[in-house]
Amino acid sequence: MLDTADDAALPGAFRVVLDALVRGGGTVLLGGTPFRLVRLSPAEAAAVRRWQAGEAVGGAPADRALARALVAANLAQPVPPAGVGATAADAVTVVVPVRDHAAALRRLLAALAADAAVAAVVVVDDGSRDLAAVAAVAAASGARLVARPSSGGPGAARNTGAALAGTPLVAFVDADCVPAPGWLDALLPHFTDPRVALVAPRIVAADEDGGPLTRYEAVRAPHDRGPAPARVVPGGRVPFVPGAALVARAAALGAGFDPALRGGEDVDLVWRLTAAGHHVRYEPAARVAHAHRTAPRDWLARRVSYGAGAAPLARRHPGAARPLALSPWSAAAWLAVALGRPAIGAGITGAAAGLLARELRGTVERPAGLAVRLAGLGTLRSGRVVADALVRTWWPAGAAGALRSARLRRAMAAAALAGPLLDHRSQRPPLDPVRWTALRLLDDAAYGWGVWLGCLRARTPDPLLPDLSWRMRSCTGAELVRAGDTVARCQTFR
Repeated sequence: MLDTADDAALPGAFRVVLDALVRGGGTVLLGGTPFRLVRLSPAEAAAVRRWQAGEAVGGAPADRALARALVAANLAQPVPPAGVGATAADAVTVVVPVRDHAAALRRLLAALAADAAVAAVVVVDDGSRDLAAVAAVAAASGARLVARPSSGGPGAARNTGAALAGTPLVAFVDADCVPAPGWLDALLPHFTDPRVALVAPRIVAADEDGGPLTRYEAVRAPHDRGPAPARVVPGGRVPFVPGAALVARAAALGAGFDPALRGGEDVDLVWRLTAAGHHVRYEPAARVAHAHRTAPRDWLARRVSYGAGAAPLARRHPGAARPLALSPWSAAAWLAVALGRPAIGAGITGAAAGLLARELRGTVERPAGLAVRLAGLGTLRSGRVVADALVRTWWPAGAAGALRSARLRRAMAAAALAGPLLDHRSQRPPLDPVRWTALRLLDDAAYGWGVWLGCLRARTPDPLLPDLSWRMRSCTGAELVRAGDTVARCQTFR
């Protein structure tokens, strides 16, 4: 674990802003990962107001420690000073794993050649059928070429390149990507925080015009982790980042990617770094265009492979690949609704609100109103998560049960339509509702099928099980600082 004095506080030149999903204000903050109610002292609340107004964290040890705690908890996001620290021209070696795709490699290397922050490029050929074509492209750009004797997968290829990097930072960029100009300018300043080990850009579609699948992927590709920055943690708003484009601190990589994983090796690396006490950041201000697979057969096969990767990850990280997390109260309420007893579900939610209000008394102002909002809205929002899991991860079991139960058939039909139509309304994709819904259901079905296949192969049910351990946690700002990356010092409301 990281516990040096330099790591204990956020550098004073950073700014911090409250996360977009954090609610509250004044002396109470609600949000983060895991969800917390944080009670700030007057001095801590004043510091947060200064930071929200645009001031830097500053040099006061207490302020720096509070800023670190808020960032670690995903209650706030760091804004590093631009143009400092790790942005020297000799800071980054870019490793490009490739297997054939010489034309795509040429486009990527041309983009990297125009980036002053790139010191060197190492192209690792992972068993191309036409090595000569890859070698010609690498030679034309001045990149170093390393040819593996046989294909070991992307993880092994990235490790081969990283071993040859002599710079403090190493970037991994897949050959089917093209970084936007200045992408490293948004990523490298994060490394002036000594706790940061890896930073990922936003992966966007290289082509947004075309057939229905191309337009669907432009909005819902799993590579794209959205427009909001975050600390990457299992169970968080951004639980992983794809390996298509990453920048890492070479000294933190250790053994690097697990070559035994032919899928999910990027997720595994992120979760191992997090478990070791490092911070992994998602920074959407940096963008990298990715050529998504939009041929129908390839698209479906890739979705199945993504689902199949959940079980090997669960073997290495038990509980981190669960399909949903919710409180036992919410689970009981929705189970009652599924059994045709909505009044009982409402009663369960009301009881949960009452118990929460009692526990919040003396902690916050107007505990009853806050408890009703947390319990009521929490249960309503968890319904969306349950519906998504029902038609995505659990659909094989749900479909089998629906053959015998009319009530379950109605629930499956409602879940299958509600999620896609709500997303269509909020995201406004360039597709009509019918084609959007059809592609969304195919997407979910392929992924869910892959999860079940992976569980059978790995002989583990872990990725199929719900996580019912969700609890709201309450602590003071001082307790949050002392807790660091844990929640041991936070009171748990059950």
